[in-house]
Amino acid sequence: MKKTNASILIIDDQEDILFASKVYLKKYFENIHTLNNPKKIVELLSKNAIDVVLLDMNYRIGFEDGREGLYLLKEIKTLSPKTVVILMTAFGKVETAVEGLKSGAFDYILKPWENKKLLESVKQAVDKSRKEQKKNKEIETDNDFFVGTSEIIKKAYSLADKVAKTDANVLILGENGTGKFVLAHHIYCQSKRKNNPFIAVDLGSLNSNIFESELFGYAKGAFTDAKTDTPGRFEMAQNGTIFLDEIGNVPLHLQSKLLQVIQTKTVTRLGETKPRPLNVRIITATNLNLKLEVTDKNFREDLYYRINTMEIVLPPLRERNEDKIPLAEYLLDKMIEKYGRGEITFDKKVLEQIEKHAWNGNIREMENKIERAVILCENNIITVSDLDLETITPYDENPDDIQLSSVEKATIEKALLKHGNNISKTADELGLSRGSLYRRLEKYNININ
Repeated sequence: MKKTNASILIIDDQEDILFASKVYLKKYFENIHTLNNPKKIVELLSKNAIDVVLLDMNYRIGFEDGREGLYLLKEIKTLSPKTVVILMTAFGKVETAVEGLKSGAFDYILKPWENKKLLESVKQAVDKSRKEQKKNKEIETDNDFFVGTSEIIKKAYSLADKVAKTDANVLILGENGTGKFVLAHHIYCQSKRKNNPFIAVDLGSLNSNIFESELFGYAKGAFTDAKTDTPGRFEMAQNGTIFLDEIGNVPLHLQSKLLQVIQTKTVTRLGETKPRPLNVRIITATNLNLKLEVTDKNFREDLYYRINTMEIVLPPLRERNEDKIPLAEYLLDKMIEKYGRGEITFDKKVLEQIEKHAWNGNIREMENKIERAVILCENNIITVSDLDLETITPYDENPDDIQLSSVEKATIEKALLKHGNNISKTADELGLSRGSLYRRLEKYNININ
């Protein structure tokens, strides 16, 4: 029997599971990799093209909720979008497995498995991976995403194209769901580093206890579970680009460590004293107003200027009204292809709703709504109920919201008047940080000059 030319990675902390699955799958596939330490995923994926990952969902004794597996699933899909993931669990947590499917997993199997079921699932996953690779060839031409025709978004991408040709550090600002990752990847694809690694890190999801080991790596014996020398994300991105998302969420005491790496262009693994040279292009992103965070002393001013050689602001979708319908049509085509559906169209009333809706969740919200609609629609026409927007008042014009906003604005103005526009005293009375108060002044257009 001829083996399929595919690379399979099995990740589990039980050696007997790794051994049994490797012996069985080796009969049918050319390359089988195994890992008993999930922390090595980044290193292995950066060095090998993996078609399918069999991922255990639980690694620590006493923790059987599958949270680790879901976190690792997100990491794999970020590092290698074409890789297809099958979840494995011995505890029959179907709810968590279903959550994994919603997060991008292809399938799940319960341990102990039936060999035929395992083989069939892996074969289908390999087929899925082949299709993803074909689509990725189109993505590499940098045409497989929506930009839009509004002047505000064209300005942002024009700036990105200019800075992409340099090695300047870039800070991308924008609300959640505005496409910061897509823009960062676009800059990478247009740069001279495009043939080297692109490593994306969601700093907001990194626990402070593992921040240094994940980003900077560690030496064998640096801590209890440090069994081997392990590079961090910065080293993984050597000669390429590292994208640090949600940088505004990094705790103040860890910002100095990040600053040192950026300033010195070196990284020192935990447990070592000798710094290692780095040649990495840094792109960061946040949904926070970092200027206000600096003013409020929640973000280091020197780090802000280090990452902000060039600042690009991505506008919210509510400021790109002319792009809403074309974006919805693009996302519809994308979901039709994803689910293998025939021709599907929007009802005219749906188009009106799309144009009027505020889309406070931006592109991500629209993508989720349209994906749901494609799944639910009948007769190949997406209706208002399919899109589930009928109960949402456009542009936040909910009467209760307006009333609450008016009360908050009046309360702030009263406190400012009481304290002679002193920001610190006003913030103290309202129980807000200075940064939070500044954001509300901007929101309600309150002038304190």
